Amino acid sequence: MQHILDAIVSGEASSEDFANLEIPDHFRAATVHKDEVDMFEGIPSKEKDPRKSLHVEDVALPELGPGEALVAVMASAINYNTVWTSIFEPVSTFGFLERYGRESELAKRHDLPYHIVGSDLSGVVLKVGAGVTKWKPGDRVVAHCLSVELESPDGHNDTMLDTSQRIWGFETNFGGLAEVAMVKANQLMPKPEHLTWEEAASPGLVNCTAYRQLVSKNGGAMKQGDNVLIWGASGGLGGFATQYALNGGATPICVVSNEEKAKIVRSMGAELVINRSEENWKFWNEEGTQQNPKEWQRLGKRIRELTGGEDIDIVFEHPGRETFGASVYVTRKGGTITTCASTTGYMHEYDNRYLWMNLKRIISSHFANYRESWEANRLIAKGKIHPTLSRTYTLDEVGQASLDVHHNLHQGKVGVLALAPQEGLGVLDEEMRNQHVDAINRFRGI
Repeated sequence: MQHILDAIVSGEASSEDFANLEIPDHFRAATVHKDEVDMFEGIPSKEKDPRKSLHVEDVALPELGPGEALVAVMASAINYNTVWTSIFEPVSTFGFLERYGRESELAKRHDLPYHIVGSDLSGVVLKVGAGVTKWKPGDRVVAHCLSVELESPDGHNDTMLDTSQRIWGFETNFGGLAEVAMVKANQLMPKPEHLTWEEAASPGLVNCTAYRQLVSKNGGAMKQGDNVLIWGASGGLGGFATQYALNGGATPICVVSNEEKAKIVRSMGAELVINRSEENWKFWNEEGTQQNPKEWQRLGKRIRELTGGEDIDIVFEHPGRETFGASVYVTRKGGTITTCASTTGYMHEYDNRYLWMNLKRIISSHFANYRESWEANRLIAKGKIHPTLSRTYTLDEVGQASLDVHHNLHQGKVGVLALAPQEGLGVLDEEMRNQHVDAINRFRGI
């Protein structure tokens, strides 16, 4: 892979040069193994260790199909779906790959005894398949993780509704935590050139998800003046939601877990911050079997103290089971709870009286379509939204990186270097970099 890296780093190779590069028949990638799916059986979720299940090893280069591209991955990032894959929860991802493999001869390529994980990347196009006209070898790109076939009419209004919609690197193989990734050409977007490789890779999934969930008409359709409750407001997903609320003229009420994270959201410009460790809410009893509505009320009172007596218009919900009952309760009459992820558990419980009698809405949100992803990436490229990368690991450290995310030891997004030999490479637009370096560092908690 060194000759590919040399061509990228030199900045002098043409599209023709990249097209003529020999792509090795094997490359290094982070994988989980099908014969190890039972390795954590009987172990509580938090005690399952991704360092034991994630392997960094040589894998075979996949056959390139029509409408696809091979990308040399300079950097990737960790998302919670990588954690789920690595601990085989809530189900093993090999079931996704098996079902996909039954759809066509090309889809069979994904049904392997190993799964290359990762739903983010920044890098350079190496080769494109038949029918690809927008992208060419040598293009510097990032990828969003929506993979669709679009053979059904269902997805042509909103590609997220396509019957074949999948999350690349989670429900498909050949993901971004590798030296080479295979994507559909309609996953590619231009790399923001004022960012390093690792910074450019980090927004991907969470930035696009936050855009759809909060800004898009398919999600919360946030407007100026809205009060937006954001759980985990300094994290990978919440950090982007906080930025969108501020940029869109809304008022974020940011919930964080400690004072260090509170400083991060304040540095973004948020003024209304709730530190969970100081409030010590007990939404559930110790057994986790029953919720306490008085604690919901206490949260609502604290919110009104901060907002001058106003309730929440939109809740940006992603913790799930731990917070969902409280989120439904504190939303104003006619307000909206937008939900995705459920990192604390996906079996939600809430008091439906507070929903139906107050005409509230729950809107589900799952990643973003290509148009929403393009808009979210465009805002990154224009310096309106900034990456929240807090730490970068090497590909060999992917197990430790996933463990840190699993245990919520991170702030913002956790990056992973693939082909990039060190941090700080990949910036082409130095002028814009200089204009935004303070904001980039501030939003990264530096």
